[in-house]
Order: sequence, then structure tokens, then C-alpha cells
Amino acid sequence: MTLLNIGQVAKRTGVTVETVRFYEKQGLIAAPQRSDAGYRQYTPETVKRVRFIQRAKEVGFTLKDIGELLALRQTPGTSCADIKLRATQKIKEVDQKIRGLSRIRDALGRMIIKCSGSGALSQCPILEELELDEE
Repeated sequence: MTLLNIGQVAKRTGVTVETVRFYEKQGLIAAPQRSDAGYRQYTPETVKRVRFIQRAKEVGFTLKDIGELLALRQTPGTSCADIKLRATQKIKEVDQKIRGLSRIRDALGRMIIKCSGSGALSQCPILEELELDEE
């Protein structure tokens, strides 16, 4: 088996050396064996694991979520339905974030409509709206 140093893992996965170390500290990748000189020596499986982590992050899973997915993968009795449930929950979270961002966009749009973009700063409707003291 060919062992890889941390730089090779980073290069093959497109992450930084610091990211590889971070994933190791978080328990997302296995602690590597060490050479006689003390250098980390990773297996090719580490490259697969880091790529998995990166793809999971790209679709919105947090590092905590990813750790749980990785643990489920090793848990006897876990089914594809268990993983599908996690992905379905993630979609619900994404939809909730989208609704929140839409509310923010709408509020900003209303503020922009009220502002002519000219006049004194003390009369800026955007700043006035942000300073509203509602109790």
C-alpha cells in the first residue's frame, strides 16, 4: 500500500494541509501512522474520506452532520433510509434558510424603494428604518 504525506493528501483533495489536520483533530479522518522521522503517513482511504467530507459540505452538511453520517456508515443496522432521512432533514433546513433570506431580501427591497438616493444623510429612509425604536 502506498502511503501519502499530508501535502499529497491536501493536493489530491484540493484542501489545505491545515484542513487535513483540522479534520484529523475533529475525528473525521483517522489519525495517521507516523514514519520513523515522525511524519504523518496517510492511506489512500484518507483521500476518499476528505473528498466525501468536501462533497457533503458542498450540499450543506455541517461537520457535525458529516461526523454523524460517517458514524452511521459504520453502524450495523443502518439503512439507506436512515441516510435519506438525514438528507431530507437537510432540505428542510435549507428551505428554512431560503425563507429567511427571502424575508431579508424583501425588507431590504422595501427600504431601497423608500430611498431616492439623494438628500441629506440625516434624512436617509434606510437609516431611519434601521433606527426604528419599536417596543
